[in-house]
This record gives sequence, structure tokens and C-alpha cells, in this order.
Amino acid sequence: MSQSQIQWFPGHMTKALRMMQENISLVDLVVEILDARCPISTRNPEIQKLAQNKSRLVLLNKADLADINKNEEWESVFKAEGATCAVMSAKNPSCKKEILALIQEACKEKIERDKRKGIKNRPIRVMVTGIPNVGKSTVINLLAGRASAKTGNKPGVTKGKQWIKLSQNIELLDTPGVLWPRFDDALIGEHLALIGSVNDTLLNMDELAISFLKQMDSDYPGVVESRYGFTEEDLRSDVGMQEILCIEENKRYVAILRQIAFKRNALVKAGEPDVSKAAKLIIDDFRAARLGKISLESANKQ
Repeated sequence: MSQSQIQWFPGHMTKALRMMQENISLVDLVVEILDARCPISTRNPEIQKLAQNKSRLVLLNKADLADINKNEEWESVFKAEGATCAVMSAKNPSCKKEILALIQEACKEKIERDKRKGIKNRPIRVMVTGIPNVGKSTVINLLAGRASAKTGNKPGVTKGKQWIKLSQNIELLDTPGVLWPRFDDALIGEHLALIGSVNDTLLNMDELAISFLKQMDSDYPGVVESRYGFTEEDLRSDVGMQEILCIEENKRYVAILRQIAFKRNALVKAGEPDVSKAAKLIIDDFRAARLGKISLESANKQ
């Protein structure tokens, strides 16, 4: 998929970064929510610049959809950077206790400094960041809960910014805004499209599915064939492929989409396979982990 096919809105990023710059001095900890299936694509390098003097907690969310082995690799990578890191699924209510404990762990130096200065019971202040569809809102809602009381505006805080008390000694800065990653790589665009961080109506789903099938061939060979019940012989014997005009290197993947359509009875007139419907089907199956636990990025390939 060409980079030009995915449209970005730098105004959103500018607004969110400005908000962070205005409030970063008020927080002790920056929490980065990343999608465990593609941590690099869902990461904003500007966060590291803004939070360079702050403690950082990286939460690899949606780990239940990702390759377990690659989750462990990524956790090691972020810990090596000096960040506290954990793999998790924010849809699991039991994660709340774990995250609160990780916040304490990430800020233990700050807590010790306060003790040495004789400062007691000063709350840890936290800012949560994340691009659309990585689960930022789910994490915030999990931590805040319906019963959590807002502590009101603090001195020096821009009007409208609210602090939410998560526990006796942890407060969350409730800040609106959308934070997009810097987009300078077409592959990042593809990964974000695959996980649903880009509106599907902006995408060429056929091309996105072909790109995904290429990666599956490379990283998870045989998984697609097993899921939809076709063989290499089925691809070679598809006489309809002789009439398809497409880029030579993509013929195999068009043939796969045709087989998926045949197997799922996604047909148009004259019994021909509906390739576009098959493309949407396989992307939906990836997003729902019906193809298994799949990661789009590997730490050892970076």
C-alpha cells in the first residue's frame, strides 16, 4: 500500500503535543499505551523527547491478541531502555491492581527523593498517552472507575484540566486530545491500518490485505491456508487467475483472496469470487485473533 493512500491529520498531533508540553511539568510519570502487535508503529517518538526527564511506564496492551514470544521480546526491549514495562489486556479488570503497582514501581526513585526531603504523602501524578485504538480510553476508564472522585483544578493547571484520584497516593491528569505518531514510513501506515487505528473508509482494503498476506507468508507460513482450508494446489489450479490483470508479484496473493472467497461462499454473479469481500474478511479475522495470536513487528528485526 502506498503511503499517499493513508491520510494523516497533523493538526491533531500539533494540538496534542502542545497540550503535553503545557502539562508535562505537572506530572511525575508518563504512561505510554502501545499495541503489543506493533509497538513501534503505535509509538510516538515525540513522547521520548517530552518525557526524557520523567519516569516512564510502557504498557503493551492487547497482548492477548499478539504473539506471546514476541510480547516477551518487546518487554525486554523497553526495559533495556530504562522504562518500566508490562504486557497486558486492559479489558481484564484484574489489570487495574497490576497497573497501580507498576506506577508505584516506576516512581520509586521519586518516592524515595520525597522521603529524603521530608515530603510525606505527596501523590504521584500521571499522564497517559496513546494513539487511537490502542486502548488508551480503556486503560483510563479501568484505572479511574465510576466512583473515582475528581480532585479539582490544581494551582497552575490550565482551566478544564482535571485530576482524578486513582488511589490514596496516585492521581491521573485527565487531558483530552488525540496523539498521532510521526508518519514517515509506509509500513507504519499499513500496520496502523491493520489494527484499526485508521478509518477503514480511507483505505484500499484489497491492497492492505495483499500486504498482510505477504507478511503472513514470511512470518507465519501456512496459517492462512490452514484457517481457510485451501492448498497450494488449489492456487495453481484456479483457472480464473488466467484472466486477472495484476502486478506479477501479487498474483499469488490475489489467488489466495480468491480461495478465501470460494471457501467462505463470498461470490458475485456467475459464481466468481468476491476478492474485496475476502480482503475485508481476512483483515477482520486478524483483528479478532481468529487467525491466532499474530504480531506485525518483531524486536529482533528492528
